[in-house]
Formats: sequence, C-alpha cells, structure tokens
Amino acid sequence: MRWILIALAVLVLLVGLVAVVGALLPKAHVAARAAVYRRPPEEVFAAIHGFAAYPEWRKDASKVELLEPAGGHERFRETGRFGAITFEVDEADAPRRMVTRIADTGLAFGGSWTYELTAVPEGTRLTITERGEVYNVFFRFLSRFVFSHSATIDTLLQALGRKFGETVTPGPA
Repeated sequence: MRWILIALAVLVLLVGLVAVVGALLPKAHVAARAAVYRRPPEEVFAAIHGFAAYPEWRKDASKVELLEPAGGHERFRETGRFGAITFEVDEADAPRRMVTRIADTGLAFGGSWTYELTAVPEGTRLTITERGEVYNVFFRFLSRFVFSHSATIDTLLQALGRKFGETVTPGPA
C-alpha cells in the first residue's frame, strides 16, 4: 500500500511539474523549415493549394471538405489526428506565396502558416513558417519538449516530396 501511495504522489508531482513548466512557456512560437523539390514553382504551388487532394498524398489528412468562402477568403475543413479543423486562406499569390490560418476558435492551439516558394536551379525551394499559439499548458509542454514545433511542417514537406516521387530532408529556413 505504501508503494502505491508513493507512486501516486510521484505521478501527481510529475503532472504538476508539467503544468508549471507549460504555464511558464510562451503561448506563441515561430517555427520555419524548408525543402527543395525538383519541380517548378507552379507545380509545387498547385499541390499545396489543392486542398481537396490532400488526403491523396498526406497521411495526416484523412478528409478535406471545401467550404463556402467567408469574407472573401477560401475555406476548407481538414480532418486529421486532431479532429476536424477549419482553415482560411488569408493570401494566395500563385506561385509565390500562400498564407493559411486556423479559423476555428476554442481549440487547444491556433496559428497561421506562410508558404513561400522560390525558384532555385534545382527546382523550387518551399519555406513554411508557422506562427502558432498553444493555449493548453499540457499541450504547450508536449509541443515544445516532446513533438517539436516544426514536426507538422516537416511532415508536410516530406509528404509533398513523396507526392513528387522525391525524398526530401527538411532543413532550417
């Protein structure tokens, strides 16, 4: 019985420590990563702007619904590991730049993603910058120390490479 109480006390202290550290971390973060594809900017832009086709090449997007525009912004709802999340396109300047953001409120996180495409001799350099916010202190701790703020970006960059039949290694922006 004593060992159970000790184990329970350690668990409570650990959860408390995670909550305190998470609360001390800033809500906002910026992460940027890049990869190069042997494709022209127009083709890369068409892929990242082709939201309805995401489930065909992104394992983390099981379903995408195109929604009616709101306030002049394209909108789509992506279903993945965090459930269904609605996004808005704040800017689309083909084939150079696109900015999307989470339109849903009440989630444990939010943010925007800026996609910048640059023609390079090898093809196209795609840089994705995430300006995110993590509201829940436990999720904030996990996103900082367990998953990394750039994990979602790296997953997308690698999936895009597979779509094009390429193996890419995301790197610093």
